[in-house]
Amino acid sequence: MALGATIHNFDIELADADRQVYESLSLRVARHPSESEAYLVARVLAYALEFTEGITFSRGVSEPDEPTISVRDLTGGITAWIEVGTPDAARLHKAAKAAGRVAVYTHKDPVRYLKLLAGERIHQAAALELYALNRSLVDGLVAHLDRRVSFSLSITDRELYLSIGTENLTGAVSRLRCGA
Repeated sequence: MALGATIHNFDIELADADRQVYESLSLRVARHPSESEAYLVARVLAYALEFTEGITFSRGVSEPDEPTISVRDLTGGITAWIEVGTPDAARLHKAAKAAGRVAVYTHKDPVRYLKLLAGERIHQAAALELYALNRSLVDGLVAHLDRRVSFSLSITDRELYLSIGTENLTGAVSRLRCGA
């Protein structure tokens, strides 16, 4: 018998001073059995960092041709294709042709990821927005992962300040340069 997805509820008080976005987010996020806790946390952080009108999570493994997170306009067209982890060059090439903006948030080794992309054919590679999430911040949030999680997230100059329970976590989101 196949294992089902685990539902996690995230209540986030978002204060993004970089983009002037201040929202209370209530997210219901399904975690597939093959998805790591770190990937789930990275997905939620990427969603918060990109939060805007029209943002949605994909349906996950049931929709492999869809972006992990997308921003759609009123016509349903994808204006931003957002990936998490280490998507390969072919996926990024496809994304760049399908959307006006492509962003990737990786929670893994950024140097290794950039080496994987180096020399690969990616449509408009110079326009890709590649970001590395601070691994200590991701791991710190994973340590607090439960079926219901509440935290405050402040963002200033791409530095994240996360307050969860009595603990405060900090970490930068670093911009990476694709050598492709």
